[in-house]
Amino acid sequence: MFVASLLILAAGPLGQQRGVPAAGFTGWPVYGGQDNIRYSALKQINRSNVSRLKVAWTYDTGDAEKGTEMQCNPIVVDGILYATSPKGRVIALDAATGKLVWSFLPETTRERLRGVAYWTDGRHGRIFTTARHEIYALDAKTGKPVESFGHHGRADMREGLGRDLNSASIFSRTPGVVYKDILLVPNVMSEGLPSPPGHIKAYDARTGKVRWIFHTIPHPGEFGYETWPKDAWTYAGAANNWAGMAVDHKRGLVFIPTGSASFDFYGSNRVGDNLFANTLLALKAETGERVWHFQFVRHDVWDRDLPAPPSLVTVRRNGRLIDAVAQATKSGHVWVFHRETGEPLFPWENRAMAPSEVDGEVLARTQPFPLKPEPFARQALTEDMITRRTPEAHRVAVERFRQLVSGGPYAPPSFRGTIVFPGFDGGAEWGGQAFDPETGLYYVNSNEMAWILRIVPRPAAGGRSSSKALYVRHCAACHREDMGGSPPEFPSLVKIAARKPVADVGAVIANGAGRMPGFRHLAREQLEAITEYVLTGKDSVVHVLTKDNSPIEQKYTTDGYNKFLDPDGYPAVAPPWGTLNAINLDTGEYAWKIPFGEIPELVAKGLRNTGSENYGGPVVTAGGLLFIGATNHDRKFRAYDKVTGKLLWETELPAAGNATPAVYEARGKQFVVIAAGGGKSGRPSGGTYVAFSLP
Repeated sequence: MFVASLLILAAGPLGQQRGVPAAGFTGWPVYGGQDNIRYSALKQINRSNVSRLKVAWTYDTGDAEKGTEMQCNPIVVDGILYATSPKGRVIALDAATGKLVWSFLPETTRERLRGVAYWTDGRHGRIFTTARHEIYALDAKTGKPVESFGHHGRADMREGLGRDLNSASIFSRTPGVVYKDILLVPNVMSEGLPSPPGHIKAYDARTGKVRWIFHTIPHPGEFGYETWPKDAWTYAGAANNWAGMAVDHKRGLVFIPTGSASFDFYGSNRVGDNLFANTLLALKAETGERVWHFQFVRHDVWDRDLPAPPSLVTVRRNGRLIDAVAQATKSGHVWVFHRETGEPLFPWENRAMAPSEVDGEVLARTQPFPLKPEPFARQALTEDMITRRTPEAHRVAVERFRQLVSGGPYAPPSFRGTIVFPGFDGGAEWGGQAFDPETGLYYVNSNEMAWILRIVPRPAAGGRSSSKALYVRHCAACHREDMGGSPPEFPSLVKIAARKPVADVGAVIANGAGRMPGFRHLAREQLEAITEYVLTGKDSVVHVLTKDNSPIEQKYTTDGYNKFLDPDGYPAVAPPWGTLNAINLDTGEYAWKIPFGEIPELVAKGLRNTGSENYGGPVVTAGGLLFIGATNHDRKFRAYDKVTGKLLWETELPAAGNATPAVYEARGKQFVVIAAGGGKSGRPSGGTYVAFSLP
């Protein structure tokens, strides 16, 4: 009764009509657009004239190198476009012409920053960016660091986590969010152990000092502590927000999706549901106080991080408009919650799950599933879904499939190898989703790739060992036993000696970098042995004096990140390999669904409309359009009719647009801009921003 009464109070009057917002939705002042719905009220570019779009300006950052990416969703404030380059350089451009105003390159750079955040006190503006473990505050007019923020313009994200700073490898890829004078910054950390905890920290936007901390791995006496082993707060890692956040400024709430706990794929040292990993948190922005939460995956061992910030939407129920929050998942589901109470606005249920056969692993007995909308990605791979691209590809893929476990969502990881479908990259991904407040349609692009999760023993610790065994024990879960990695997230180490100095390789192994943990807890002889093996392949005997009984040392690991591919390197699953979906959030029904993307070499052989892997999100406009790049292989930038899904316009970019566009107005003209960075799956890299407008 209490929840129902809140719903009535929060809803608009009966018969209230959905309107098209204007205030705040004609510019692009924040990552993902206002309310994180990737919507623009501009309609100078519309269905009737989009076919006439031309390039208005381009800006080449000059920072592209082989293998780099540029995933930035630019922001536009007071006629200036702020963005990042493949090397993490921050640039300010005249939004109407693309002319450079200023640029800033941090002393320590990070690739693939997805944007920047803006704050102003009404007189002075600041741009917040990150590099490695540091937050930089830049003067919005000059690009120079603001000396009064942190230590000479930068603050350390490692402080306040309650762990050794030297072993805390942290960086941020997604820009932070601002509420009044509070800055919240996402962070990325290792998906193995050791890893720092992914606690949520709020900073003072003026000084850089920490204002509050919310423990995503609860401490003794805190809510959720009992869902972890009693000492887990001292060693467990991650449960972090890496995908970004959304702020409801009217209510003073910040909505924060979190990822899985480390180690991602085997959790014998974190038995329990592991709250607040894989959770959507609603916190009071001023204090960090928890208002409500919903955990999507209990005791995650499938890398089911929440992949994108939620969207602040308005939905219709029984003739009333209700403010809600929508969250898409890697598993291919959309959940919609009442914004103030956290009550799901579509039916859902808990389903019984199979137990694990891997010793030491204790999986959750049930997992939650929404009953509406229907999943936007296929949920279980069966033999009749194996590729038929060629008879030989089908034969080989079927033989491989029969050797694996394929049990649908949350099939337990296994020694044989378990198919995760949709895969580790989703389903939904970091590009985010768009929502049209005029129609109530919610747009999500999806991957439909299968991956293989195989559990393997870790070489034992203690006694005599070898440099190769140490590498397999500590490094192979990400970089694979053959050192091939899974680029670009986990780079290849093959012939790394030709690319990196010995000292640099040794320093990264000891101290960590980005998502890679540091291994300072190992003896010097072990660190040197791993370094030598990575650089030369030489396998030598190493004597380990004591056996490590630390809770971060577990019996099992995985054999790396492996896609289920056919003999020619194409997905072993029948198309579509990528889709674009429009879902009515009032009813939970699909308005349309289409294959998204193509692979040019297959098109040349007559195989079209396969869909393809895609990274980057859509934007929707009051002009009736949905703009999206994202497709890995075909380098296309497209505009669809937002109501029907009909393709209205497309063009080819200098490199794949694996980023979310921005829509804005400058000097009376509407522009659509996208970062053409490429670089995924071995595709060509780029570093150019391309802006389009009507001639």
